[in-house]
Amino acid sequence: MLKDITLGQYYPVDSVLHRMDPRTKLFGTMVYIVALFLCNNWQCYALSAAFLALIIFLSNVPFGYMVRGLKGVLFLLLLSVSFNLFLTDGTPLFRFGILQVTEEGVKVAGFMALRLIFLVLGSTVMTLTTTPNALTDGMEKGLGFLKYLHVPVHEISMMMSIALRFIPILMEEADKIMKAQMARGADFESGNLFHKAKAMVPLLVPLFVSAFRRATDLAMAMEARCYHGGEGRTKMKPLKYGRVDHAAYCSLFLFLLAVAALRKLF
Repeated sequence: MLKDITLGQYYPVDSVLHRMDPRTKLFGTMVYIVALFLCNNWQCYALSAAFLALIIFLSNVPFGYMVRGLKGVLFLLLLSVSFNLFLTDGTPLFRFGILQVTEEGVKVAGFMALRLIFLVLGSTVMTLTTTPNALTDGMEKGLGFLKYLHVPVHEISMMMSIALRFIPILMEEADKIMKAQMARGADFESGNLFHKAKAMVPLLVPLFVSAFRRATDLAMAMEARCYHGGEGRTKMKPLKYGRVDHAAYCSLFLFLLAVAALRKLF
């Protein structure tokens, strides 16, 4: 289960998306999220699915590896779909006791499921094709104008980069702790949802201790190297836009325009 979490991991292959500027990918992810919240009909979602399929194809990341990340949000997906399916008023289709399924509920639940799936996949594409260092540089450079508003852009970017970098490390640590406890007789699979949640408590305590220990070691290492923020620091690989990035910006603008047009037409 822990190995199915792909958010925050980097997949090292050569592709158009891997060579793209991180600012372009960050902006593209935000545009795609905005477009998903603009979608209100099946035509919009069909266009969003086609656009996402093209991006996944250009990333050269195996589709099976990418969809593994959906297992981590399966419970949230089922919960949101169930609430919208049974609690939306409208034209009744059939009834289960006190619960009824309406035509409007099926539509809203379907849209909610597609939106959540596309959100996870779109965000996963960005992290799988961008290293944490490049993501930090892209955020710092792209949001540099906020410095004039006294927003600590570098510190925020660094925190997000460290958080993404720690995800696979903590997952590996959790997997080791789980296997060690299973070898000592711990059971994480049997029982109902309450018993499974209770069985996770012995796993969470050492995991939190390990996370705080790693955070302390990292802070001490940064202080020992006289780290004091991004003021006056240079980049080993300065960010520079290329032809692919300009083409990507044009494609994103056309995609957002098409979604807005389909929203009005249907």
